[in-house]
Amino acid sequence: MRRPLVAGNWKMNCDKQESADLIAALKSETLKEGVEVMIAPTFVNLAATVDHTQDAAIGVAAQNMHQSASGAYTGEISGAMLKSIGVETVILGHSERRAYFGEDEALLADKVKAALAFGMQVIFCFGEVIEDRRAGKHFDVVAAQLKGALYDLDEAAYKQIVLAYEPVWAIGTGETASPEQAQEMHAFIRSNMAERYSEQLAQDVTILYGGSVKPNNAGEIFGQPDVDGGLIGGASLKADSFAAIVNAFPV
Repeated sequence: MRRPLVAGNWKMNCDKQESADLIAALKSETLKEGVEVMIAPTFVNLAATVDHTQDAAIGVAAQNMHQSASGAYTGEISGAMLKSIGVETVILGHSERRAYFGEDEALLADKVKAALAFGMQVIFCFGEVIEDRRAGKHFDVVAAQLKGALYDLDEAAYKQIVLAYEPVWAIGTGETASPEQAQEMHAFIRSNMAERYSEQLAQDVTILYGGSVKPNNAGEIFGQPDVDGGLIGGASLKADSFAAIVNAFPV
């Protein structure tokens, strides 16, 4: 079932005290009812964030996880470890993981299956680079990413999956897809999913937009009929701007 969702990806920002201060500031903001709110701090601050948000309607997500349940994988974190501290959601496939750490669809398919096996919710990211957009290949690229990582799953798996379309050229660049461009791609994603699965699933799956969403453009982007919310980067690092984005949602 589609639901309004705004998730803040803190990336490699905020130490222990800064995280606590940001959470406290966010808790002091008035957030619009009917919009699910989630934050994704660094691994070292996940447990504390779970504790700090126990008395607030703010969910906590991890930024990544390994595909194995345990083993000799120095520096990695498993789904079991995340679950043990109360984290039920994980972001997978972010463009920075793809670009800087070489994550491809085959690896991401394994990670998604592992997260689902642990009963976790997955926010699955995908999107094209500027060269693909300029060459008119953006629909083909997105279709291939979905097929390669997700389309081996059965329809029931999507009860645990949120999609997040992030045009790579609009992440941290100041560039933003126009509301019309975001809507066009989100509509394409639903059409592509309807071809693979069913029209019902295509209409039920939650699809977020990510890419330089700010308070001054969030309302117009979220107002598009196939955009269900946002995965927010830099603007989630300030409580007032993140709250303004949440409150821009037309619900």
